[in-house]
Amino acid sequence: MKKNNKTNAYLGAPSEQRPREKLLSRGPASLSDSELLAILLNTGIQGKNVNALADELLGLLDKNKDIPSVKEILNLSGLGESKACAVSAMLEFGRRRYGSLSARIKQPVDIFTLVRHYADRKQERFISLSLNGAHEVLAVRIVTIGLVNKTIVHPREVFADIIQDRAAAFCVAHNHPSGQVESSPEDDEITERLAIVAKLLGLHFVDHIIFSETAWWSYRKNGKLR
Repeated sequence: MKKNNKTNAYLGAPSEQRPREKLLSRGPASLSDSELLAILLNTGIQGKNVNALADELLGLLDKNKDIPSVKEILNLSGLGESKACAVSAMLEFGRRRYGSLSARIKQPVDIFTLVRHYADRKQERFISLSLNGAHEVLAVRIVTIGLVNKTIVHPREVFADIIQDRAAAFCVAHNHPSGQVESSPEDDEITERLAIVAKLLGLHFVDHIIFSETAWWSYRKNGKLR
């Protein structure tokens, strides 16, 4: 019998837990980022299943503020030219087709809707959202990737892209892998520092939310953002 070197992490899983079946029954919004990439990649390679390959690709995408080049994607072990080109084409099509559709931030849940897909990451992601004067979203970016339960961020890293976007306002958000969404003293400290710098720059600091996969906590709503 011919040996199949292509591996799929979901072959042994119940059918309803497999990404393709989940997409068909519940729609694409029910899938994690990693599961969506796994469907796109379809198969892994010998020694690296599609789940692991999708996670590595997701890590690359999280670390890049812009769409990575095909050469960068090809640097991932297990991604040949065909898959790398398919991923690159998918990302560029998404940017052209949907990237210009501006969501508008009216309340904290609007922020959560835009960033909640980062909640399943095992490390904290500190995310910035650049907004125009009408609070329409200009860009959403990962600023830093931290440890399991801590992210280290400096105001200059947060404001660099916001200023480049010529934004009039901004929001920030970060996930708590523990699932606990209330603020910590460290969270309070960085929020206060961002508020001070925002005032000096003439930017409206709309909100800072902390989120998990199912919940969020807002500085503005809880009266901790002046």
